[in-house]
Amino acid sequence: MALIVQKYGGTSVGSVERIQAVAQRVYKTVKAGNSLVVVVSAMGKTTDGLVKLANEISPNPNRREMDMLLSTGEQVTIALLSMALQELGQPAISMTGAQVGIVTEAEHSRARILHIETSRLTRHIKAGKVVVVAGFQGISSTGEMEITTLGRGGSDTSAVALAAALQANFCEIYTDVPGILTTDPRLVPEAQLMDAITCNEMLELASLGAKVLHPRAVEIARNYGVPLVVRSSWTDDPGTWVTSAKSQGRSLINLEIARPVDAVEFDTNQAKVALLRVPDKPGVAARLFGEISRQKVDVDLIIQSIHEGNSNDIAFTVTTPILKRAEAVAAAIAPALRSPFNPKSDEAEVMVEHNIAKVSIAGAGMIGRPGVAAKMFATLAEAGVNIQMISTSEVKVSCVVDAAECDRAVTALSKAFEIEAGEQGSRGAEEQGSRGAEEQGSRGAEERTSPLPLYPSAPLPNCPPVRGVALDLNQARLAIRQLPDRPGMAAKLFGLLAQHNISVDMIIQSQRCRVIDGIPRRDIAFTVSRMDGENAKQLLTEVAAELGWGEVVLDSAIAKVSIVGTGMVGQPGVAAKMFEALAQQQINIQMIATSEIKISCVVAQDQGVKALQAIHSAFGLAGTEKFVVPA
Repeated sequence: MALIVQKYGGTSVGSVERIQAVAQRVYKTVKAGNSLVVVVSAMGKTTDGLVKLANEISPNPNRREMDMLLSTGEQVTIALLSMALQELGQPAISMTGAQVGIVTEAEHSRARILHIETSRLTRHIKAGKVVVVAGFQGISSTGEMEITTLGRGGSDTSAVALAAALQANFCEIYTDVPGILTTDPRLVPEAQLMDAITCNEMLELASLGAKVLHPRAVEIARNYGVPLVVRSSWTDDPGTWVTSAKSQGRSLINLEIARPVDAVEFDTNQAKVALLRVPDKPGVAARLFGEISRQKVDVDLIIQSIHEGNSNDIAFTVTTPILKRAEAVAAAIAPALRSPFNPKSDEAEVMVEHNIAKVSIAGAGMIGRPGVAAKMFATLAEAGVNIQMISTSEVKVSCVVDAAECDRAVTALSKAFEIEAGEQGSRGAEEQGSRGAEEQGSRGAEERTSPLPLYPSAPLPNCPPVRGVALDLNQARLAIRQLPDRPGMAAKLFGLLAQHNISVDMIIQSQRCRVIDGIPRRDIAFTVSRMDGENAKQLLTEVAAELGWGEVVLDSAIAKVSIVGTGMVGQPGVAAKMFEALAQQQINIQMIATSEIKISCVVAQDQGVKALQAIHSAFGLAGTEKFVVPA
């Protein structure tokens, strides 16, 4: 007999008929000999209706009262589903987040789970009852016992957290699509269903598919080794399994706020090649990395900064043994990127930098926590380490620093994030994470010694290099011109945003350095949620003069398109194929950032959907069957 946690989303319980259908599925599962906890969302568009009511009363409603209001949506569903089960003769009891013992931070509208008191829940399960739990909510750990909500996707988070706390055999997420697809079927109806995907790929593809799984839920599944499956509410198809490493006995206390960083990694075997002032037009990255791919040059990080005038900079890192080859490729293609009317201009200048190191922090727990990257930058600043390049993903922040400062950086970061010596990962000549090779390097067996490897040495069997393509249309980009290039600037910038709970996604530091008034300066750009854009701009503008920054520029008309796959490591030409797909559609790339298993490009917002469709097609991810998402 298995203990199973099931979660049903709003569309799955959107009407009396659908609630009764869910009750039948639950009843069938219990009759097969299983114990069951069922987590449900509010019916259909109930939450949207409650938000609308609040906004009719107040343009800026109190967050505590919003939690009190929104928590009622799930209470309706749990009562109705319990009644439906009882009508079938199945003992059932409905419980709110507070009653089931989900204890959270005292942070309204976006609380994280601290722990779950499971004694009451376990008692009902042993009595043979199906426990129907209100998702998305909990109760604060303070003596005030405030009702809290977990934020967007909170019912997913509730379900996986309960599965972890109860040590359930697995957790089933029921939704309106048949599982996890290679992209959003609303945008590409021919998107294919995946049988399985790793937690790491799922974390990087936070906006994959029809947004069927919240990254916080995946984070918990990964950290606690919870087997997770996403299935359709309308069929008995097997769905998609989200695989994770076996649990390492992580404490269930401070469940969502325990150590956000699992490992500090470093690689001293790196060099940087940058092309400065390349034309800001479609096809430039495709030509450069197409040639790099043909020459079998292994590339790790790729970064393209924001444009300045009609040009921008592209930089990439390689391992030192192949630096000469990488430099030769860049030098050979540079003339072709220059203006034909002024071939002797300073366009496409090749800059090579030796003696650099890449230092990274990695961990699923950093998702949505504004303070993690800021803490890394502050730690490096306090150690007197200047940051030359920054690259970010959902589960990793990497900084390129001077090789002579690598040991100092690793020691400081390990201390700051409480990482033991055995949890540091070093990278040498067999650097793991070459960028699709462009990207033909092999991964060394000793690449990482973290107890929870973020990137497994091998992808799932028979997987293509790219598993999925994601599009995020809800981002805005901020650029700060002429930031002083000295230790501590990034720490101040992102520390300020963290203090105001503004999460940052991509961070790109320009390669071009200018000396103004005797101070070397660079531009820095980053993306945030569009809803945080104006607030972030105001905050940074207020301190710009005091900290010696230049203009703060906000652009809300952007889109981020990403490809993800553990199989892209060791496969030639992945980045080049992505860039070529965009070039063929005359889509200009405004920014590029990469991690080992992810490549992200910022493009114009009105070209986002076309970019997604072009890339999905280029990698042959479309199938013959069309998925129709139920209304």
